[in-house]
Amino acid sequence: MSEKNRVDILEIMKRLPHRYPFLLVDRILELEENRVLGLKNVTFNEPFFQGHFPQEPVMPGVLILEAMGQVAAMMVLYLPGSENLAPYLTGVEHAKFRRPVRPGDQLITEAKAQRFRRRMGKVSVRATVEGELAAEAVLSFLLAERLDTKKGDA
Repeated sequence: MSEKNRVDILEIMKRLPHRYPFLLVDRILELEENRVLGLKNVTFNEPFFQGHFPQEPVMPGVLILEAMGQVAAMMVLYLPGSENLAPYLTGVEHAKFRRPVRPGDQLITEAKAQRFRRRMGKVSVRATVEGELAAEAVLSFLLAERLDTKKGDA
């Protein structure tokens, strides 16, 4: 794998509008036109662990879906013409959670493009921990103009 197909956190922050505590992608390990592989390091210091099953810390499923969506968004945001666009999640299909994700885990998400039409698309995502399937889904999205890049804003 070449270094040019990797994306660090600084570049992720340039592309995704998310910020703490909702930026849930630490690194893109592989980036291709129709496939991306992303990494989320899960640490006990994250705020959701304080109240979500504090005696048995488990990453909430909705945040696993969000992390998977952000990895998929990185693939879409590297398409030509998407520089000033933001991805909006419009649908979740066939979501399944297969194992808990806990502090200390590395959540590896693979996203593959299923269908793209103009500014809409579908992506299949699979998240694993140590090679074991943790979650999977099909995500639908819409690309819209980023609010922070609209012309004429004061």
